[in-house]
Amino acid sequence: MVFIQTITIQGFKSYRDQTQIEPFSAGHNVVVGRNGSGKSNFFAAIRFVLSDAYTSMSREERQSLLHEGVSASTTLSAYVEIVFDNSDSRFPTSLPTLTLRRTIGLKKDEYSLDRKSASKADVMNLLESAGFSKSNPYYIVPQGRITSLTNAKDHERLALLKEVAGTKVYEQRRSESLRLMEETDAKRTKISELLQYIEDRLSELEEEKEELKEFQEKDKERRCLEYALYWREVEEVGEALEELEEERKQDMHSANERQREFSKREKKVEEFEAKIKDQEHTLSVLALQKHGTKSELADLVRTRTELECVIEDLKSAGEKGEEQRAEVELELQEVEAEIVAKEAEVMEIDPDLDAMRNKEIAERKRLTEAESRLEALYAKQGRLTQFRTKAERDGFLRKEIDSIQNYGTRLVQDLELMRETVSKEKERLTHFEEREQAVNLEMEERKEKMRILGEELAKMKEEHTEKVEQRKDLWREDTKLESTVSHDRDELRSAERNLASMMDKDTGSGLRAVDKIAQRLGLDGVYGPLYRLCEIPDPKYNTAVELTAGNSFFHVVVDSDETASKVLDVMIKEKTGRVTFMPLNRLKPKPIQFPQAPDAIPLIEKLKFDDRHRKAFQQVFGKTCVCKDLTVAAAYVRSHNLNTITLDGDRVDRKGSLTGGYHDVRRSRIEGVRAVKSWGEKYEKNAQRLQVVKTDISRLEQHITRVVGQMQVANAQRNAAQASREPLLHEAAALEEEKQKLREKIQKLEMDSDNTELEIKSLKQRLADYEKELASPMADQLTEAEVKETNKLGKQVDHSKQTLLDLVRRKNELGERKALAEIELRERLRRRRDELRGKIETLGESDLGGDGSAENLETRRRELKHLNESIKQLSDRAQETEKESESLTAELQELRASLEQIQAQQSEDSRGISRQQKNTERYLSKKQVLMSRKDECNRNIRDLGVLPEEAFEKYTKEKIDRLLKKLHAVNEGLKKFAHVNKKAFEQYNNFTKQRDQLIKRREDLDESAQSIEELVEVLDQRKDEAIERTFKQVASNFEEVFEKLVPAGRGRLIIQRKIDQEEDEAEEAGETQQSSIDNYTGVSIKVSFNSKVDEGLRIQQLSGGQKSLVALATVFAIQKCDPAPFYLFDEIDANLDAQYRTAVAAMIHELSETAQFITTTFRPEMLVSADQFYGVLFNNQKVSSIRSITRAEASAFIESVGTNTLPNKHFQICTY
Repeated sequence: MVFIQTITIQGFKSYRDQTQIEPFSAGHNVVVGRNGSGKSNFFAAIRFVLSDAYTSMSREERQSLLHEGVSASTTLSAYVEIVFDNSDSRFPTSLPTLTLRRTIGLKKDEYSLDRKSASKADVMNLLESAGFSKSNPYYIVPQGRITSLTNAKDHERLALLKEVAGTKVYEQRRSESLRLMEETDAKRTKISELLQYIEDRLSELEEEKEELKEFQEKDKERRCLEYALYWREVEEVGEALEELEEERKQDMHSANERQREFSKREKKVEEFEAKIKDQEHTLSVLALQKHGTKSELADLVRTRTELECVIEDLKSAGEKGEEQRAEVELELQEVEAEIVAKEAEVMEIDPDLDAMRNKEIAERKRLTEAESRLEALYAKQGRLTQFRTKAERDGFLRKEIDSIQNYGTRLVQDLELMRETVSKEKERLTHFEEREQAVNLEMEERKEKMRILGEELAKMKEEHTEKVEQRKDLWREDTKLESTVSHDRDELRSAERNLASMMDKDTGSGLRAVDKIAQRLGLDGVYGPLYRLCEIPDPKYNTAVELTAGNSFFHVVVDSDETASKVLDVMIKEKTGRVTFMPLNRLKPKPIQFPQAPDAIPLIEKLKFDDRHRKAFQQVFGKTCVCKDLTVAAAYVRSHNLNTITLDGDRVDRKGSLTGGYHDVRRSRIEGVRAVKSWGEKYEKNAQRLQVVKTDISRLEQHITRVVGQMQVANAQRNAAQASREPLLHEAAALEEEKQKLREKIQKLEMDSDNTELEIKSLKQRLADYEKELASPMADQLTEAEVKETNKLGKQVDHSKQTLLDLVRRKNELGERKALAEIELRERLRRRRDELRGKIETLGESDLGGDGSAENLETRRRELKHLNESIKQLSDRAQETEKESESLTAELQELRASLEQIQAQQSEDSRGISRQQKNTERYLSKKQVLMSRKDECNRNIRDLGVLPEEAFEKYTKEKIDRLLKKLHAVNEGLKKFAHVNKKAFEQYNNFTKQRDQLIKRREDLDESAQSIEELVEVLDQRKDEAIERTFKQVASNFEEVFEKLVPAGRGRLIIQRKIDQEEDEAEEAGETQQSSIDNYTGVSIKVSFNSKVDEGLRIQQLSGGQKSLVALATVFAIQKCDPAPFYLFDEIDANLDAQYRTAVAAMIHELSETAQFITTTFRPEMLVSADQFYGVLFNNQKVSSIRSITRAEASAFIESVGTNTLPNKHFQICTY
């Protein structure tokens, strides 16, 4: 069954915040709360969605439904949402639930079903289909409804019974039928009045018909005469027109011949003008080239003069440089020879010096040993006299030994230190030598690098010169192409303007827009206008093609209507002109069988186009043949149902022929299209070439810039290499000085080391002598051997000293010689050699690419040669340009002379054409007059109306004067009928037709009135049946319900009729009297609470509680008559006694098995059998809310209300 699952309220009356009530039970639900807390507003919210209680509300009534509390914000809208369980599919939807929402604001009132907007009618129909009947409003029982039912009169209860029975529908249909019957009666009355008027008018027209017949005889005679006169005049005018047309054809033939000649000359004029324009453009280009060539030639001559001066300077500078170089090289050879001699001298001195040094060391060693021994002997001799005892001597000796040992140790340490120092200094010397080699190697590398850079620089200069010449050639071509492209662009624009002038502005704008849109959207299916898609190989068909195509020439061909729609949408949005599209998928040209004859050529065969566009060309040209003249063309139109055209543009089709007119060949659309295409191709080709030339120039300039940059880099690298050699030279000199100092230092250290070794050896000898003496006994004097040794050593020392002096002298001499030679080498010769080499390098910069070198001179000479060649080429070119300019000038003069001659002929022909046009105008004027006369006669004949058969033959052979006399006589006879009603017959017939129509209409209205009366009778009968059926069902239900509520009693519903006002026996009257519904006056109630046999009391005689119980029984009886899916009861047990409240609660519990009940109460009996409980809360901001509570909480609240106390916990419904 259908029941309410949840209810959500927001902004409705006291429910400001969103309040979602927990899922309701499908059985009995009880809502409790204090008065004023919002229970009634909760029920009003449900009625707001489901019933008609809130319809057609004013702004104030809408405002009253919105929350008006003490909150800071204003409520602008409210909604109530009810979710129904639809598991049994009682609602005709496929969902298990149905969500119904109604939203209201100050300006809106809308419904939604399952979150989708719906109309109120849709909602009410849906509710009706689920069982929410409008005729039974008692499934919602608000406060006061029971009281009003209790106090209701008998006739009010009868009205309620009628409402339950659904008599409103019958009454509405009955009132509508009565209204239709009234309208039908009014129409019948009006028709009767019109029929009376028509009958009176017909009787008057009967009298006028006889007089009208005599008038018509006279009038027929008049019209026959007038027709004969008018037809005679038409024949005369026709003959005059034929003669005039024959003259016109002869004039047109000669005019056409002149026109053909004129058109041919116009084409020649156009060709001559185009040639003259091309020649003038070529001359302007040649003049520009000639000016540029002269300017460039002057620059080259000036450059050649400057280059010749530079070459002369280089020659003189080269000669001086060669002489100076020879002198420096000679001096360098001399210096190098001296260096070699000095180095040889040093090499010769080195062995002798080393030998002398070795001899000196050996001799100094022998001298030191001898002196040391001699000194020891002398010391021993002295000690012999110095010490008296051996102990004194030995003590002295031990001290000396210790002293010698200590000194010897220090000398050994000094010797080790000197040896280490010598080793380190030799390592430094080796390092300096290696560094000197590296510096020399680096200097050689720098020199080689400078040479390589010089060669590269020379190549770069040659490349730079070559590229500059290429750039000049490209500049000349660029200047020529810019002039050509500018000319082509101007001609293209002129051709486009000329073509645009042949179409309307919107079409031109539209065609340009189509191209842009197709390119922007990438639409490959836009093929373009028809004129772009074809070519006409034979120009003689131009006129025929152009006149056949007409404006179709500018129609745009597309692949499908979808593509056309895309382009058209953009054009409409951007408002960019107007075009006509030809979608190939929609074109269905019918195949035509052309005649197989040489004098009828299908025009489409003379066109060249892509086969995929064939449909478009068949649509435009597929029905047209080209014929040699109008006679042949007309014959083929009749025989093959074709359209034909001549080469001159005269057309013939099924509607007739169109000849004559002037076709300006200079305004030809085909020629215009051809000119646009031709100039467009030229412009595109030259523009592309210009772009290529500019790209080449840009690339060449980048290359030249790159070469110049490389030259600058190479020059900078060469200068850097040149500059870096000076520090290397200084470093080499400094290294040589350091090496010399190290060698001298090493030599001194080695000598000191040798002396220290000798001294150490001498100390060892003295130490041995002291130890030997220490071991010998004390003596008075030296031994004889020692004396002899002393004498021998004395002589040896003297000899050694003399020898050593001689060796030192000789060594010093060799050392001085070597030192002088080395100083000469280091300070003079080698420095001079380096200076001379640097000077030679400076003078010999030809190896490095210097400006004053011989190679630079050769480069300049090559430049001069190339320059002379360029000057010769430019001179030749200038001469050729001059010759070409003279030739073009002569041709231009010839063309102008020819053009003047043709223009003179054209002027003469123009005057002849003007004369022909005047003749044509006179012909047209004369023809117009004749045609006007003919049209007037035909119009007069038509005005005569329908003529009798005799009119076409009776007077056709009469003379005009006799016809005029007869016509005058007839007109005089017609004057006496001036007052006759000439429309009597017509009016009589019209009134007769109107009378017949009105009679038929009246019969139809009579039948309609009879049908409406029958319908009213049927509705009254059905209404009576519904009342009787509903009363019996409600009365039976009332007795059943009352018996359940009051088991010991009995209750009945009694229908009141008009007869009951006179008799009190209502029961017998109710059983025996049968009358219509109009006899019913009310419904009364009789009940007995303590007996089933008593007659019972009327409801007015009962107590308040008993009245409420009877009213509830009535409600239950009505509900049983038309059950609803659920019921809402608002405090229906308020006035019941306790025992009856229990019975009512039991009945609701019983009924809740098949329907949902939502009730409010202040009585405990209703809580006993309920399934779910809810409490309404109300705070001090006048905001209501609802939450689920337990049975205990509900019972506690009911008890607290009964005792005017509140429960202490769990549930508190009050103002908080």
